[in-house]
Amino acid sequence: MKASLWIANGQVVTTVGHSTSPQVGPALGEIMRYPVGHVLVGEGKILLVTDNYAEAKARCDAQTEVVDATDRLVLPGYVDCHTHLSFAGWRDHELPLRLAGRSYLDILATGGGIISTVQKTRAASPSDLLATVLATLDIMLLHGTTTVEAKSGYGLNLETELKQLRVLREAGTRHPVEVVRTFMGAHALPPEYKNAREEYIAIILDQMLPQVAAEGLAEFCDCFCENKAFTIDECRSILLRAKALGLGAKVHADEITPLGGALLAAEVKAVSAEHLIHADREHLRAMAEARVVAILLPATSFILQTAKRADVKSMLELGVAIAIATDYNPGTSPLPNMQLLQSFACFHYGLTPAQAFAASTINAAHAIGRAKDVGSLEVGKQADIIIQKAPTLDFVPYHLGVNLVDTAIKSGKIVVNKGGCMYG
Repeated sequence: MKASLWIANGQVVTTVGHSTSPQVGPALGEIMRYPVGHVLVGEGKILLVTDNYAEAKARCDAQTEVVDATDRLVLPGYVDCHTHLSFAGWRDHELPLRLAGRSYLDILATGGGIISTVQKTRAASPSDLLATVLATLDIMLLHGTTTVEAKSGYGLNLETELKQLRVLREAGTRHPVEVVRTFMGAHALPPEYKNAREEYIAIILDQMLPQVAAEGLAEFCDCFCENKAFTIDECRSILLRAKALGLGAKVHADEITPLGGALLAAEVKAVSAEHLIHADREHLRAMAEARVVAILLPATSFILQTAKRADVKSMLELGVAIAIATDYNPGTSPLPNMQLLQSFACFHYGLTPAQAFAASTINAAHAIGRAKDVGSLEVGKQADIIIQKAPTLDFVPYHLGVNLVDTAIKSGKIVVNKGGCMYG
């Protein structure tokens, strides 16, 4: 097959050989680098990755479009594997409260936090939600994200949870960025069920989950396993019900208190456990044995000003697969930029630039079941590629706060060029 697209003369950097299992331990951050490399694309797939100019040229003809990547980095598109994309209403008014010392759980207990967003999301029309999601996907794409996971959880009733997921499904048909959907009805206890927890859990089990599964609205189910949110037993019942209906399990685990969510994730063989700031070493060991991916959210830790950090050292020693994500949401991480997220991962969590890169590409793809298709530049994979104006991989987190993406390619099509969206 002749190539339809030739990305020529760029510094090609990728992880390789990890599509069947994530990079763990000392292998996290192992990369392949071609100082002057070429990537060929055809029918939306990667045909060739090489540093041999003659080999690349032989696979092209007069119809091949050539993108000159001289003095540019050529990377796989970023995979943002944990976001809360579909919502209405920002929560900037909470920032002064946090700066004055109010905790996340304090704000939640007084009707703020998630509950504040729930009220606005319930009132929003599907068209308004869709417009917000599409606008955010544009920003993500411009910053190099080509695949994103997105959760519901700002409805907390059947009607609005379904509305959020249907909006995300529609967005995935209209936008180049692939949207992987997660149901999260167990995000917070809705105010109307404050004194009827069991009744709300029953609604999740008997109404929400069956309807989500019947419509194919989500691939995963997530639970906020936390003090003042949902207990270990409640989350276990929800996740086991979700798995019985064919959904994968995810857990918001040990973010604010050491409740044991990491151990639950291992017990139910979740695909991933998220946050993990207070997860202890033995629970992390259980995650490693159960092959649960740890999704770290360093921007959230930074914004919440948490003194404690996730135990990255133990994760690396124990062989826990580490991914990183933005946790994009209106309250604790209004950050759609995976480049800046890698800076937080390095400066706030101590990952090296190469580790942060692997955690935001191939390991993030494993965290949402997409590693066979995206997350690295390998022959046969989907041609999701970004070209950055950077001299080295280290320059990306080092030069924080600046968008370095010049070109983005999704499934072999150029969708960002010279810093502007080109799809539609």
